[in-house]
Amino acid sequence: MSIKTGDTTMSIFGQTSTAFGGTSVFGGTSTPAAQTQGTHNPMKDIEVVSPPDDSVASMAFSPAATPTTTSTFLVSGSWDNNVRCWQIEQNGQTIPKAEQKHTGPVLDVCWSDDGTKVFSASCDKQAKMWDLNSNQCIQVAQHDAPIKTVHWVKAPNYTCLMTGSWDKTLKFWDTRTPNPMMTIQLPERCYCADVMYPMAVVGTAGRGIIVYQLENQPKEYKKIESPLKYQHRCVSIFKDKDGHPTGFALGSIEGRVAIHYVNATNPRDNFTFKCHRSNGSNNTVQDIYAVNGIAFHPAHGTLATVGSDGKFSFWDKDARTKLKTSEQLNQPISACTIDPRGNIFAYAASYDWSKGHEYYNPQQQKPCILLRSCAEELKPRNRRT
Repeated sequence: MSIKTGDTTMSIFGQTSTAFGGTSVFGGTSTPAAQTQGTHNPMKDIEVVSPPDDSVASMAFSPAATPTTTSTFLVSGSWDNNVRCWQIEQNGQTIPKAEQKHTGPVLDVCWSDDGTKVFSASCDKQAKMWDLNSNQCIQVAQHDAPIKTVHWVKAPNYTCLMTGSWDKTLKFWDTRTPNPMMTIQLPERCYCADVMYPMAVVGTAGRGIIVYQLENQPKEYKKIESPLKYQHRCVSIFKDKDGHPTGFALGSIEGRVAIHYVNATNPRDNFTFKCHRSNGSNNTVQDIYAVNGIAFHPAHGTLATVGSDGKFSFWDKDARTKLKTSEQLNQPISACTIDPRGNIFAYAASYDWSKGHEYYNPQQQKPCILLRSCAEELKPRNRRT
């Protein structure tokens, strides 16, 4: 990534800011003080400066962080057609770096494994590759309908970009050539997907779930009957104790998450749980909200969920317990992600139109991205120190 200043191009990759030195607020036991507070930020978390101008659809942290680096990078894709990048310092300082545009809403973003490139999927039917060293952005994928998901695949013998679209196809791209390496027909529109080599999981309209194995070349591994009765909204792969992908968490519009092992040794290992629900005003009915995002902690194996109820919750799937639920924000939480070191939980508050235009107040419901220290709160309780 670079910034042009006059006739010179100044590289900002690899440089760490020393002007805002001090104690790290991420990875410690205390939660940092927010820059501003209110019902849009009841947990008093750090607000990312210069947030998107419209609802946030996706976020991702750079995978390139190491234990010695003092900062990381966060990207977002949003309905204002933009992909944005911030530098996140350990002391909570957030620095807007750059942005790139699509000609339609950006529905998903991801990184290359080395953290030098960002990929984005848009309603303009294109996926783009943003080279952060040169700040150049080029089209690398094309579909016949909006692209809903984009994931980087790094295998021992190949690397490629996987895109899932509402045109009912899953495509794999060598970013150097204009035509896909492979096209797989889906039974329906792609609604959600996740990749953790050598596994990929795709959720489609009609409650379809397909697991792919990516070794040598992508191919279907098995179709799974959905454990959820309503439309899929998000999916996230989880690892076993040896670090191998073994199953996935699937969220639906009906305030429910399924924990599903691809090859369960005991069928009872698979279960569902209710979340993002609240008692109605007269306590005789329940208000049920969509689960908009799921993120697993890289070390603990615990997970975070975010919903249209404006809350996030932390869960221990192995103990089948809830670790924490946030206070309610004044608008839905539309996306979430956890950094590779497991220190920062990022969540985006922005309207998802789940209650129609009459519940949208643009003066009070401005999009914001919030950062929370999560290493302690996402620890399983019996392992807390």
